[in-house]
Amino acid sequence: MTFATGDIVQPTKGGPAMSVVKVENDLVYCEMMDPGEEKSKAFKPQELTLYKEEGDFGVC
Repeated sequence: MTFATGDIVQPTKGGPAMSVVKVENDLVYCEMMDPGEEKSKAFKPQELTLYKEEGDFGVC
């Protein structure tokens, strides 16, 4: 899967939502989206999937 800066992703095995900050040299650099945390980490593309909320929240 191909990712772009600004995509919201999460690890395929589950985990927190992260924002893609750059894609470089076959690595996807992500930043945690939890308030107060500015941790970033590099992943291989096959380790990530686009973030998807679980459940049906209906129309607000």
